[in-house]
Amino acid sequence: MADIKSLDDLKAAVGTAAPAAAAEAAPRAPVRDKLGRSYATGKRKDAVARVWVKPGSGKVTVNGKELNAYFARPVLQMILKQPFQVANVEGQFDVYATVAGGGLSGQAGAVKHGISKALQLYEPALRGALKAAGFLTRDSRVVERKKYGKAKARRSFQFSKR
Repeated sequence: MADIKSLDDLKAAVGTAAPAAAAEAAPRAPVRDKLGRSYATGKRKDAVARVWVKPGSGKVTVNGKELNAYFARPVLQMILKQPFQVANVEGQFDVYATVAGGGLSGQAGAVKHGISKALQLYEPALRGALKAAGFLTRDSRVVERKKYGKAKARRSFQFSKR
């Protein structure tokens, strides 16, 4: 190891090693199984979704049901379609998802997260748009636990003066 006695010596030592590390970074490769699908897990609140994405006509199946049958509210359907709209690949991929836990809203968020992760694994070029929209980040907000001596997480029992 070279004698480093000043900041200039340190910069010179680090500067020679950095380009070699940058050259080793290769572009991402698509991750697909033998059936041509990409798989990812999405999470939101207490819901966990397993999502498979493959090229197709845009058919979405959640727990064996069509999208309109499982997520009846238009807002939840819109949430599931957001990753495709951001990536400009609407109607190009079929989605098969199994989701458990939580309520319908959390499940829709979990499937959206899973779709986003699976899309970027299938086509790494879509990663930039999905990341910029914030779809690859798991939303870490969860329900706060109930504390002892409280009615709910923070709500106290009603105060009685007498």
